[in-house]
Amino acid sequence: MCAKMAFQHQAGTAMECLSIPITLHKDVDGDTMRCGFKIGGGIDQDYHKSPQGYTDNGIYVTEVHDSSPASRAGLRVHDKILQCNGYDFTMVTHKKAVSYIKKHPVLNILVARKGVTST
Repeated sequence: MCAKMAFQHQAGTAMECLSIPITLHKDVDGDTMRCGFKIGGGIDQDYHKSPQGYTDNGIYVTEVHDSSPASRAGLRVHDKILQCNGYDFTMVTHKKAVSYIKKHPVLNILVARKGVTST
């Protein structure tokens, strides 16, 4: 029940689910910080048009590059980002999520992962 709630969540409503903590330290090259993953979704997006078949307006990891900080930290494709550095990602636009992820050198992320019911 809990895992299902995380992946069919209506923005603005309370949710109880298992969250997996991930700490991602970005690679820094001069002024550029690389995290090695891409996201999709957001409250401004129509999840019905999602090529991945997502079932709500959450922020989802759509790509993780091999040997990247995201890969080393344990982030996986289809993880749903619930929080990033304490910021609620269940009620965020796509643009705001991208901006928030880009500006921090270390990301303390809480994700929900399908099929994971205990840690």
